[in-house]
Amino acid sequence: MPSRTKQTSVHTNPFYFSVELGFFAGLIWGGARWLMYVLHFTKVLPGFLAEPFFKHDFLMTPAGHLLGYLFFIAFSVLVSMIYVFILRRLNGPWPGMIYGVLWWSALFLAGSRLFLLQPPFKLPWDTVISEFCLFLLWGLFIGYTAAIEYTDERKREQQTKLA
Repeated sequence: MPSRTKQTSVHTNPFYFSVELGFFAGLIWGGARWLMYVLHFTKVLPGFLAEPFFKHDFLMTPAGHLLGYLFFIAFSVLVSMIYVFILRRLNGPWPGMIYGVLWWSALFLAGSRLFLLQPPFKLPWDTVISEFCLFLLWGLFIGYTAAIEYTDERKREQQTKLA
């Protein structure tokens, strides 16, 4: 007698996935932001997201750097939740890259007086370009990870391998 096996499809919970994705996006890219600051690629403090809530002098201390790192992780969780709940079905890397550029624009252009305490283009160009590239890669990480999980990107990638 042939045995009947039941195939069950497992669906990823969007809430838990977005929290985990945002945590790791913030951990990895927040660490990269801090390293960029330490190596003088950027003059924007690691705690720039905490600027409206804490004094600038505190954010320049090691405790302020840690607080900024935690704020970036929390920000990444929030942003990845928005992406996963609204845009998770988009294919490829481009939607995530555009998403990262939009967040860079929101924080550095529209919110520059709130977060940076100065217009963005008064910053050195290496800072502007470094921050832009970091947010581009951060958005790519969030968007492409969600695309891999919620679309058929994994199957398409396996079919286009050059092996």
